[in-house]
Amino acid sequence: MASPMPFPFNLRENMFQEEQPHYRIPALLYIQKSHTILAFAEQRGGEKDESAKLIVMHRGTYNETTHAVQWEKVKTIVKAPLGDHRPMNPCPVYDEVTGNVVLVFIAVEGNISEQHQLDKKENKARLCQVTSADNGVSWSPVTDLTDTDTVPKAWATFAVGPGHGLQLNNEVKSLVIPAHAYWIHENSSPSPHPFCFVSDDHGKTWKRGNFLSEKKAGECQVVELRSQGKSVLYCNARSKERARVQAVSYNEGRDFPSDQQCKIQNLVEPPEGCHGSVIGFPRPAGVQSEEDTWVLYSHPIDRNERKDLGVYLNKEPLNPESWTEPTVIYKGYCAYSDLQYMGPGPDGSPLFSCLFESGTKSNYEKILFFMFTLKQVFPYDC
Repeated sequence: MASPMPFPFNLRENMFQEEQPHYRIPALLYIQKSHTILAFAEQRGGEKDESAKLIVMHRGTYNETTHAVQWEKVKTIVKAPLGDHRPMNPCPVYDEVTGNVVLVFIAVEGNISEQHQLDKKENKARLCQVTSADNGVSWSPVTDLTDTDTVPKAWATFAVGPGHGLQLNNEVKSLVIPAHAYWIHENSSPSPHPFCFVSDDHGKTWKRGNFLSEKKAGECQVVELRSQGKSVLYCNARSKERARVQAVSYNEGRDFPSDQQCKIQNLVEPPEGCHGSVIGFPRPAGVQSEEDTWVLYSHPIDRNERKDLGVYLNKEPLNPESWTEPTVIYKGYCAYSDLQYMGPGPDGSPLFSCLFESGTKSNYEKILFFMFTLKQVFPYDC
């Protein structure tokens, strides 16, 4: 394992500080065209999921000359959707065709917990979205997307993300939102399964793909991999099996065949698992590789608790054994994170940003924003 790296131009900005209120569940979006960074989080009245109240956002502008970010004040994006529901799990995606930011989230009835829904086998979550046509300056009213085609009665509950979605480079420029749902079994407890919501009409309507067969996988993120002119959708999911789960779809997230699913033994999970983030980026120019897309992954590296945020690199993403050892980018307590690729950095290698939960005494004291280049964390790979 590599040592923590010095970052000469990084920004470890304190974005959302716990105290009162509490903040959790970071989601990050970078809009290359306008150099806009949108950093989302849940604002809560306490630590528990049931205390979620708002989805809030910091909007920033990245300066490619100074490599600094000018941040605006935090603003509320979603408050009390559908009257008595609480907004959770922000999952943003930018549509390059329409220029809209689509923020998908769930709205959960009252203060009903996830465990209550699992025990009663009654889903109280709804699928919702808001959109912005001006890079996050203003937002539309909430649209409730829930119907029996998107959220069937066979689910005990579900969630999107958390973290970013993506837009595919296919003919219709489909939008993809990673998700997971608890499927109701007649004689056993509901089991979690990752899947994707897919929109072929720029967020007007959504269709749900089929589940991964892995029964103990949950929160996930996806990457479009391009190799020799062809594309597949790669999924990396949280698991309670002490290792991450990998799956591949050859039909744009509609199906993830069971023979394309496996555990990634060198990407360890703490006992109950933890959300992690994956982001794809173009193979650096001049570097020898058979793959056009490389993948970066962020996650706590400690196998016993959520500590020490690391990043891992995979230059052959379809090979679950080709992940590098991690480089630590934050030493201490940490939890959920979200990555974004921002284009070429000042040292000529790919530039990334990361929004993540952290603290000195606990995992959820604050949410930090951090920038780094590939050459800084993996100097011998680019």
